[in-house]
Amino acid sequence: MAQLLTLLAVYVAFHFVLSASHQVNAAAPGVVGNANVLSLLQPYDLLYYSGVRAYFGQEWQKAAELLEKSILTKESLLSVRRQCHKDCVTTGREALQNLDSEEGSLWDLWALDWVQQRAECLRFCIRRSVTPAGQLPVSSDIEYEFGTRNPYNFLQVTYYKLEKLQKAASAAHTYFVANPSHLEMRNNIEKYRRMEGVTEEDFQDREFLNEKHWVLYDAAVQLEAAFDWAQVSKKWKECVNETLRQTEECRVQCEVSSQRLPEDRGVNGVDGVFEKAAALSLSLLACRQYCVIQVSTRPGRISAQEDYLPTQLEHLHIAQFKAGDVRGAVQSVRSLLLFYPSDKDSLDNLQLYYETLGGDTESQDIQPSQEIVRYISQSLQEKELLYFGMENLAFSFTDPDLWTPEKVVPESLREAWRAEQEKMNEKMKGGYQQDEVDDSGFFSGGPVPRVGVTITMDDDKLNGTNRVVLDGVMTETECDRILQLATAAVSAGDGYRGRRSPHTPHETFEGLTVLRAVKLAQDGMINQTDARLLHELGERARDLLHSYFRSPSGLHISFTHLVCRTAITGDQEGRSDLSHPVHVDNCLLEPDTKQCWKEPPAFIHRDLSAILYLNDNFNGGDLFFTSRDAKTITAQIKPSCGRLVGFSSGPVNPHGVTAVTSGRRCSLALWFTKDKIYRDMEREEAEALWAADGHTVVKKEEDEGKGSVTTTTRNARSQAPKEKNRGRGRVTGGKDEL
Repeated sequence: MAQLLTLLAVYVAFHFVLSASHQVNAAAPGVVGNANVLSLLQPYDLLYYSGVRAYFGQEWQKAAELLEKSILTKESLLSVRRQCHKDCVTTGREALQNLDSEEGSLWDLWALDWVQQRAECLRFCIRRSVTPAGQLPVSSDIEYEFGTRNPYNFLQVTYYKLEKLQKAASAAHTYFVANPSHLEMRNNIEKYRRMEGVTEEDFQDREFLNEKHWVLYDAAVQLEAAFDWAQVSKKWKECVNETLRQTEECRVQCEVSSQRLPEDRGVNGVDGVFEKAAALSLSLLACRQYCVIQVSTRPGRISAQEDYLPTQLEHLHIAQFKAGDVRGAVQSVRSLLLFYPSDKDSLDNLQLYYETLGGDTESQDIQPSQEIVRYISQSLQEKELLYFGMENLAFSFTDPDLWTPEKVVPESLREAWRAEQEKMNEKMKGGYQQDEVDDSGFFSGGPVPRVGVTITMDDDKLNGTNRVVLDGVMTETECDRILQLATAAVSAGDGYRGRRSPHTPHETFEGLTVLRAVKLAQDGMINQTDARLLHELGERARDLLHSYFRSPSGLHISFTHLVCRTAITGDQEGRSDLSHPVHVDNCLLEPDTKQCWKEPPAFIHRDLSAILYLNDNFNGGDLFFTSRDAKTITAQIKPSCGRLVGFSSGPVNPHGVTAVTSGRRCSLALWFTKDKIYRDMEREEAEALWAADGHTVVKKEEDEGKGSVTTTTRNARSQAPKEKNRGRGRVTGGKDEL
């Protein structure tokens, strides 16, 4: 067996080292012959550097062309490699078949024959489309620039200078997806949204196809909240397939791309052709293994989600069972058991599925997905070779998977491996044992500076931290005026950007913002004093909560939203969903691990949340708080006119809304931020419209000039997220209303 592993290592090594050698030779002068070099793919790093130079020279048209060409050339290079790999798969198949012939003594020669034919095919195929310089590996700096999407940072300003605002908006959004902590870009995006000719459809992620598996993942999680298990099952299946496809694509690129030969390490290091070939082959096998990390890392995150593929299979088999596809559930849970054969929950589920099918022998014969079988088999073979290299060739490798079986690890390495596994398990346990400490900087218990307002419920009565219920914030007359305003002015959807915000198909949803109310008042469609009252209520709530929560810094209104939810008559029987699923306002709640990731699409700038109720003549619609498991209810509040509920927006306060089963529930949802850059720009526009009409607006914070679109001349590295994230990134919140 040891001899076979050694031969296999040599065969893999020769495969890669000869491919690399031929690719290096392809870069020698004159090898392209009479081909027109200008028609071949140029080095995309050269195009990028040229585009950056044009950018700083303010040659905007040239910069746009070169930066776009660098992005296109990189994608084209990946496509060429992918196609060449496909075209050369069968090359040398006859020689490969001879490896299993009776002439065992010729094994190494047949292996060399197959490897050489394969390498020649790849070399010839790639040189038809790529210049010699374009075949060479790029620097780690260039890899970082494209990995953090920095070309789009330059492109958004370039297109702004060229007055191509739709393209600028798309480039800005694409960059921001991978750099959510970049405040200047966030500010630019808000300015683009306010520019004439720019629509919401212009904010497209141009790297969407490279991250499609994450889009499917989030869509599947969101569908789970709607309990449409047939659609959930379908979406998880698509997600699994896309994850496998993306992983295989990454593996192919590892195999076909140019590689640097290992450096000599002296007399006792890598100094011979066989040792160097083995080191190169191990590096490439490690590259294939690390594809797990690349695929399971969200854009904008530093760390990968642990057990990304097994997690999908877990969701899939549960969804299939709930959708009635029990045979599919058996196949999926058996696929999951390939990763964790002794997992008790999975084994119990498998037994349940067998019993549901009646325990017939046919159900026992349902096999795991062949794609997963191949995935596991291929990965284990690579791991065996890599651990062999660690033990015998001093090769350095960190296993990216938690599911690797101990038997794969050589005895001499198991103690260190077990210690590493234990460390990882302890780290994951920490996700379940987080102390409920609110780091928002708010401290409940301050004074209430308004006559007639009373504290009805505080932290103790609400069983939480930084929560309060205040009554008497509005009079009955004021509630009636805003309800009349809602009847006259709210529009279907969110009343903001035309989105439906359909948390449930059993209710209609309508909304109105302060800016829209002001514009309707100017057109004479609603009363001007009612629009001003809507604006003033936000200031009133801010003053009360700023005082009660003893905020040490200023508190700015981030968004104000008049929201009405109406139960659809005749569509309430058997209803089991919520009006608004449990979520956290400034992070992505993952109930399974009780973690909350503070990153987009959550509104990470929100610090304090509030809801001001207008009526109580409906059934259902209670606000409730839960623990991080999204199941354990810790407090429940019934709406009534003038009741204000305030709470810090972070993970200590997961909340949801029970189903509105009859009538119409209206309320004013408000969010506040300590950071002035995230203040509500539409609110300021509304105030400017009033000022233009000669009305005075009382403001307690200074206005800022709006400025022009900006960028930073620093390298994107300085804008990379600082915090390390680990987990599934499960999306259960991030909505625009409570």
